[in-house]
Amino acid sequence: MAHPTKSIYDVIGSEGFERLVAAFYRNVANDPVLRPLYPEFDMEGAEYRLGLFLIQYFGGPQDYNAERGHPRLRMRHGNFRIGQRERDAWVTAMLAALDEAEIPEPARTTMSEYFSGAATFLINDAPIDQMVSNP
Repeated sequence: MAHPTKSIYDVIGSEGFERLVAAFYRNVANDPVLRPLYPEFDMEGAEYRLGLFLIQYFGGPQDYNAERGHPRLRMRHGNFRIGQRERDAWVTAMLAALDEAEIPEPARTTMSEYFSGAATFLINDAPIDQMVSNP
């Protein structure tokens, strides 16, 4: 009888995600590229939402969908200018957070690959309301 593969959530639990997200936002607070992208009044909210999203994405409870609906990452990040510089700073901050939170292998590699790809996917170079579509 085959045993089901454990999800990353099964491996690190909600505590692992809490450590990861807290470390990430400490990195954001000290990063001159990222800090301006996060409104001061919503830092706690951003941290909460990222935690819910990551827990859901990596196999945990579906609380993000229950509270916020489908993630729609491109739409939710469309109001922020995300160029290569912002993408690289975000990935650097998240990879450092993976280390600080002591996320074990192979979860660390799986998560770092996801973060790199997702950050690249979100590059938009201009807020959606400033983008011009081709006729």
